[in-house]
Amino acid sequence: MNEQVLLFKALSDRNRLRIVSALIEYDELCACQITELLTITSATSSRHLGVLIQSGLIQSRKEGRWVYYSLNSCCASFDTMITWIKAELKNDEDAQKDREELKKIVAEEPADICRRQRGEKCCL
Repeated sequence: MNEQVLLFKALSDRNRLRIVSALIEYDELCACQITELLTITSATSSRHLGVLIQSGLIQSRKEGRWVYYSLNSCCASFDTMITWIKAELKNDEDAQKDREELKKIVAEEPADICRRQRGEKCCL
């Protein structure tokens, strides 16, 4: 039962649900893209991502200086949950705004987003 508690706890926060929704739309997103979408600090974003990783819902991989996140399709119960979330948020006004904002965000280079968030020293 602990796994289910972690899963529902992870999804009980609006920003974490927004992250999952974004990863449903885009198979993989960089940490800076997620932070840009949520318009929160990178530390807060990192904390939310950590909760989602701990729940097993998402996974990460490092590529150079970038960390990319994706949904973890490890088991049928997660697939069922993701399908339900996708259906529930399909016509949600806030989720639609996030999808529109994500189109703009993914069109940018991660380095440009990082510089905007952290300043010029970010990508040296």
